[in-house]
Amino acid sequence: MSRSITVRAPAKINLLLGVGPVRDDGFHPLDTVYQAISLYDDVTVAESAAWSVDVEPIGDVDVSEVPLDDSNIAIRAGKLLTAHHGIGRHAAIGISKGIPVAGGMAGGSADAAATLVALDRLWDLQTTDDDLLAIAAELGSDVPFALIGGTAHGTGRGELVEPVADHGTWWWVVVPNVEGMSTPAVYRAFDEVGSDEHSGGSDTLAVRTALESGDLDDLAAALHNDLQGAALGLRRDLVVTENALRQAGVLATLLSGSGPTFLGLVADQDRAHQIREALVEAGHDGVLVATGPVAGTHLVDYV
Repeated sequence: MSRSITVRAPAKINLLLGVGPVRDDGFHPLDTVYQAISLYDDVTVAESAAWSVDVEPIGDVDVSEVPLDDSNIAIRAGKLLTAHHGIGRHAAIGISKGIPVAGGMAGGSADAAATLVALDRLWDLQTTDDDLLAIAAELGSDVPFALIGGTAHGTGRGELVEPVADHGTWWWVVVPNVEGMSTPAVYRAFDEVGSDEHSGGSDTLAVRTALESGDLDDLAAALHNDLQGAALGLRRDLVVTENALRQAGVLATLLSGSGPTFLGLVADQDRAHQIREALVEAGHDGVLVATGPVAGTHLVDYV
């Protein structure tokens, strides 16, 4: 049997997502506060004669829309890493997916980050942290944060990340949606709304202050996502989800990234499970409980 490496990477949420007007390069400048939460993808890599990827679900996650060809971001990550080192090696990549697909929680970015770390360990490439972050930034705005985890402030396209003080343990009720959402479509709808939706640096300060103090009520008041209005305009069914969370008793609701996953902030683990049970009884499928912050991409096992 060939040697394999398994690496785990967490889902991300945006406690704050401030979006500026589209730039000349087609990207939007972001001012965001990321948090890694306890939903994970596990990526296992092994030497192979050619690149391949296989995906299996954890629990009820629907993986039917995940590409299994070279367009998969995990294969793209592997190819960028080998190009960086000037080597002609290939790997079989197996993904066990616990992060909802197309749910605004950066599951693809988690896979890319995990693939970079796994292949670096498998082939003993000793890629520097700075180089890994640079390669990650080429792959997507959320990939560098997936490497770092914890809680961090993101700027640029979101790829410039700086860890921030977070003295709380935060509990979330996570409500996925069976119908994924197109991030470009949400951004297009956002652009049509105009600058009135753009949040400023004061929102970032409010979130960071709440995190540093560990104050639950302050964090609940500071949560904000500039894309939420645009996403709800495209998908009115998400309004029903948000209302269900509020009626169940969460302290605050928040759309995860560009959606469609909705989050509810609660006081503690017991309360999170109570609300989850209430939502499941009311007919909401796939409701999860998660906590944050958690570690970024990390080695699980040598085989």
